[in-house]
Amino acid sequence: MKRVELLAPAGDLEKLKFAIYYGADAVYIGGEIFGLRAASKNFSIEEMKEGIEFAHERGKRVYLTLNIIPHNADIDALQRYLESVRDIGLDAVILADPGTLMYVKMFAPDMEVHLSTQANNTNYMSAKFWHSQGVKRIVLARELSFEEIEEICENTPDDLEFEAFVHGAMCISYSGRCLLSSYLTGRDANQGACAQPCRWSYQLVEEKRPGETYPVVETDRGTFIFNSKDLCMIHAIPELIESGLDSLKIEGRMKTVYYVASVVRAYRKAIDTYYADPQNYTYDPEWFEEIRKVSHREFTSGFYEGNPGADGQLYGSSAYIRTYDFIGLVKSYDPETGMACIEQRNRFKRGDRIEIIGPDYYEQVLDIKEMTDEDGTPIDVAPHAQQTVYLRVGAPVAPNYILRMAKEEAHE
Repeated sequence: MKRVELLAPAGDLEKLKFAIYYGADAVYIGGEIFGLRAASKNFSIEEMKEGIEFAHERGKRVYLTLNIIPHNADIDALQRYLESVRDIGLDAVILADPGTLMYVKMFAPDMEVHLSTQANNTNYMSAKFWHSQGVKRIVLARELSFEEIEEICENTPDDLEFEAFVHGAMCISYSGRCLLSSYLTGRDANQGACAQPCRWSYQLVEEKRPGETYPVVETDRGTFIFNSKDLCMIHAIPELIESGLDSLKIEGRMKTVYYVASVVRAYRKAIDTYYADPQNYTYDPEWFEEIRKVSHREFTSGFYEGNPGADGQLYGSSAYIRTYDFIGLVKSYDPETGMACIEQRNRFKRGDRIEIIGPDYYEQVLDIKEMTDEDGTPIDVAPHAQQTVYLRVGAPVAPNYILRMAKEEAHE
């Protein structure tokens, strides 16, 4: 059986490695220009080479985003950029603009091309057109139902692949072509500099009463009228696979290592469970509970199960729900002493109850009773970012396992 690809975000080299450690089949990255996450750390050419080598050694793939909507001033730089990345081993580039596609064909003719969701592909005739232009894969618009996806897959060439977002943040312009940020702040979302004004609170002003604001709904805080819920389709793995999709994509190049690892491993477990026995597949609610332990907003199924209407938006707040803190990474483990070397990422102390998770869905709950600094001196607290700490753990752990701790306050 052909297996669907699990595609993960990688905002930097560390996130790329953790996406792969925790089960991604492929990652998508951005360079220092021409991607739609300009605020992310992103990759230099040398970091791309290292990331590609790391992925290919493990049989994984790396795709580069070139999905800004370029202006005239960008064209010369685009040529130079393509010439600098064409021979470093990328598995594909993701683009949205026809002119960018022409340049890829001119200056990197052997490069596989994927069409971004920014191109707003919502029907099979459009898909056929892009396929005729040499596009290998289309990232479908988010505004499609399962039925529409199936119809597109059934009415297009067999060698044309389809990818769809299944998890992560949504913008008010679901397929991404948004002018709101540019209009309000001068920061162009289509060039990677979105200020996210869709997350702001708004009130109503009547034209002849300047300075007098009115709540859009009955609350003195106004309303977040553009604020979308996060997408989550962990409950619908059979429907996603059976619709004909070739790749399931997670959003989040701006997210943390903890977010990427946790979400990837939950979807990995669900996908592998399906393929192990499709006829008797059973959804495990624990996968969703794992996802709820990372930073998120309330969830929606988007358009997969029909038009979400008002249920797709959050009107009361744009804040994230954060119920757990990412507190550290396992660097090594000594089976003779039972001590794990930890790189601290957030403050923790003796007496705290923590959880340790790994790529194979291992989980350990541990009350910290013994901890030392790197010299072996007992300590009560680890307050300093990235300090080295040794913990006595109750069962073997391995490098790149993650430590997390429940927050006292569920919302921030």
